[in-house]
Amino acid sequence: MDMGPTADERSYLPAMGRTWLLPLYDPLTHLLGVRRIHRRLIEQADVRPGQQVLEIGCGTGNLLLRVKATEPGATVIGLDPDPGALARARRKARRHRLEVRLDRGFADALPYPDDSMDVVLSAFMLHHVPEDEKESAAREVLRVLRPGGSLHLVDMAVHLHATDGGSVRRAHRRERLGDAAGDGIPDLLRRAGFSQVTETGSAVRRHLGRITYYRATP
Repeated sequence: MDMGPTADERSYLPAMGRTWLLPLYDPLTHLLGVRRIHRRLIEQADVRPGQQVLEIGCGTGNLLLRVKATEPGATVIGLDPDPGALARARRKARRHRLEVRLDRGFADALPYPDDSMDVVLSAFMLHHVPEDEKESAAREVLRVLRPGGSLHLVDMAVHLHATDGGSVRRAHRRERLGDAAGDGIPDLLRRAGFSQVTETGSAVRRHLGRITYYRATP
């Protein structure tokens, strides 16, 4: 029976669009103010001691390491398809003496049991997922969330307001953004089976355009 491509055989879109640009990822996200965005997402998630926390599309580990530093009593796991990004995340974790788990994998095939996570985080990950895999990814998040768990997501879910400027319009046209535009993210999550989906805030960021935060529960 054909089991489909393995993780090593599947393609993925690197964080910077090209693998060789990965060393620029952390400096660029710092310049773009992503740290402030992560802080707000962490505050929204309100992680507690003893909880199991998963970040999908963890990249070089900036968000998940900050979660662990904020709440050392939580078990924090990061998943990403990019082995180079995961290697950088491991080095950072060792440097900061933070114990986290880092796994290679894809959002539409999470390697975790049903009802195993209390909190799932997603920061600028969804627009990297191909259109035909987005709903499967959302269903996988729903599958691994425990009753009472929650998904906390931020992405370039643009609403094309006149004040947003050209950066938002460019973001809207960006490769694979697709359903992350307008009301696409809430609709996607509801189709996947989430019962409560709430837009918790949005802001216009220079160069990123309009970013929007969501909370969703089973």
